[in-house]
Amino acid sequence: MEPTQLFELVIAMFLAIIALHYAAHRLGLPPSVALLAGGSLLAFVPGLPAIIVDPGLVLVIFLPPLLMDGAWAIALARLRRHMIGIASLAVGAVLFTCAVVAVTTHLLFPSLPWAACAALGAIVSPPDAVSARAVLERVRLPRRIQILLEGESLLNDASGLVLFRFAVAAAATGTFDAMEAVGNFFVLALGGAVVGLVVGATWVKLVRRLGDEYLIIAATVLLAWISYLLGELLHVSGVIATVTTGLIASWHQHTVFSAAMRMRGTSFWTVMIFLMEAAVFTLIGLSLRDVVERGGGFATVIATMGLPMLAILVTLVIARFAWVFGSDLLIRLCAAFGSKHAHPIGAGGAAVLGWAGVRGVVTLALALSLPETFPGRDFILVTSFAVILGTVLVQGTTLGQVIAWAGLVEPQSESARLTMSQAEAAMAQAQLGTVQNLAYDADGKLIHPQLLERYQRRATAIVDYAARTEHYVPMLHAHFDVVLEAVATGRRELIRLHRAGEIDDETLHELERDLDLEELSAISSKA
Repeated sequence: MEPTQLFELVIAMFLAIIALHYAAHRLGLPPSVALLAGGSLLAFVPGLPAIIVDPGLVLVIFLPPLLMDGAWAIALARLRRHMIGIASLAVGAVLFTCAVVAVTTHLLFPSLPWAACAALGAIVSPPDAVSARAVLERVRLPRRIQILLEGESLLNDASGLVLFRFAVAAAATGTFDAMEAVGNFFVLALGGAVVGLVVGATWVKLVRRLGDEYLIIAATVLLAWISYLLGELLHVSGVIATVTTGLIASWHQHTVFSAAMRMRGTSFWTVMIFLMEAAVFTLIGLSLRDVVERGGGFATVIATMGLPMLAILVTLVIARFAWVFGSDLLIRLCAAFGSKHAHPIGAGGAAVLGWAGVRGVVTLALALSLPETFPGRDFILVTSFAVILGTVLVQGTTLGQVIAWAGLVEPQSESARLTMSQAEAAMAQAQLGTVQNLAYDADGKLIHPQLLERYQRRATAIVDYAARTEHYVPMLHAHFDVVLEAVATGRRELIRLHRAGEIDDETLHELERDLDLEELSAISSKA
């Protein structure tokens, strides 16, 4: 394919992404489902060249920034609090699912080497970070369930990648040492964490010295790839390195970023992640044609592999449910014997955790990276794609109904000690204290009376609002509705002045930014 044609194809793909996202919004479907289905249909459009995904390139391009985004947004305090549960899912569930799938595959195909069966298990066992977030952003979950799923999606790729590499090596050499595999896993994870700490600490020092907003934003965007590539170069876990770097950057960004930098950087990063997430699902769909052709066509695939693929997909789901419910049962037993730290999530929470195991780009990339001579490669590739399709199209579209059926409620222990309005009241009191100290000169003369009155009035109002939130909410909404109307009127007048040539572009942009900030503040306050 000519470079110009490739660029045209990329532009066409992004146009298709916009159209599919719009269609998903209109039809009430998860965008991931529309993108995957749309990409699969586009793959068979006559005249469109076959899309052959380079697995290594896909992982390097898409995985680091998407992992970084997840680590940047995750609640670090809750991550630490639920680390045992997250590790159970990210390591224990992956190992258990890999073993169950390997046994099932060997029962279905006794002639297939155990290493090839284990490779399939490693490929399909880790739920995907991109797919999980695409599903979770459309539903509301209790904080504990949310953090378990988010934390699992950040860390389980490391488990799956290590298992996959050992399975491929075992297939090539004919030997496998379980103790060596476990030892190497911890070495890779620890090494990745060290690399992430070094890169994250270096970024914090660099940001404080760069000074220029755009340089800082550029350095932050590159941070994901730097940590991932450095980890892989040093033969440790690039996934753990990226997640660790993201957690450090997330913790320090509140103190090293200015307000303008945070707004500009967040806007750029949000659009970039949106396009990358959408491109991942579209590329998965577009790769269907190559996958089917490798399997001998639709008819051959369905006739020879249909039932085994369905059996493995069902086994995959059952294995995850078995691990989640088994773990919750163990926690219940610990609680029954008096453990104060044992807090089961209940049958409803376990059902949601079990049903949320959606697979995606990592599964496809690992399957495509198998050597051409690998035993059972075509079956593994087709089955991996079937697992992605099945979990995204079935579990992704029905997770909302499962959550509604489960009737989950937020435990009191997961609630923050202060509400948002109480936190605002604490901030207002602290700000008032500063203004009171600075409102008088050295001789005790009041030099900022209006400023002091403004902050006193604001602190009093916010404290009163925090004490009677339910009483003020209707009035607050009506208040900010008027503010938004006033902002819209001001914007129309500003544009009229500019179109009439009465103000220049610089004045337009400065006043428009003020209106934008006022509008965003009103929308945030109203919500």
